[in-house]
Order: sequence, then C-alpha cells, then structure tokens
Amino acid sequence: MTAETDYRLVLCTCPDQECATRIAERLVEERLAACVSLVPGLTSIYRWQGAIQRDAEVLLLIKTVAVRFEVLAATLSALHPYEVPEIIALPITAGLPDYLTWMIQCTQPDT
Repeated sequence: MTAETDYRLVLCTCPDQECATRIAERLVEERLAACVSLVPGLTSIYRWQGAIQRDAEVLLLIKTVAVRFEVLAATLSALHPYEVPEIIALPITAGLPDYLTWMIQCTQPDT
C-alpha cells in the first residue's frame, strides 16, 4: 500500500468502558484493526429523536487499512448497542513508515 488513502482512522463512540473494551478487543482479534485506543471522559451533545441529548461516552480511535473498512464497519455496527452508532473514517495521509507497515501486517486476514 502506498497511496495516501490506504490507511484509515475510524472514530466511534461507545456508552461506557465495558462496551468500548469489548468492541475494541473483537476488532483487533478479527484483524479488522491494528490498534484501538480508548479515550474515556468524553461528553457528547447531540440531537436525537427531536431532543438535545448529553451523554458520557468513550471514544474509540480505530487504526485500520482501507480494504478492511467495510467489514470493520459492518462488524462494529453489529456489536454496537446504539441504534445508529457513530462510524466515521478519516484518511491517514502520512505516518511513520514502520507504523504503517505494522498496520498492514496486523490487518491481514488469517489464512
């Protein structure tokens, strides 16, 4: 992989640490993500079903490769307790070459 759009940082919020940990471990176990960082202490304010909501959440920073995104998104959606989970993918346009190579290695499907 060499194009700047081959790597992704996926953002997803979870309702609590337990849910975030369960999802993160599954994504890494299934080689859909090389690494998932959990950021606790987040407060999200959003509109849902016509009302303004405010909730404590845990943010997942999911590092993956573009070719695994569709399966990752489907798995994440199936595991997530929210009716409409936040799943946003951002391109990683630069990074330490050794780290990017490691991401590729960690996200290769088991053969």
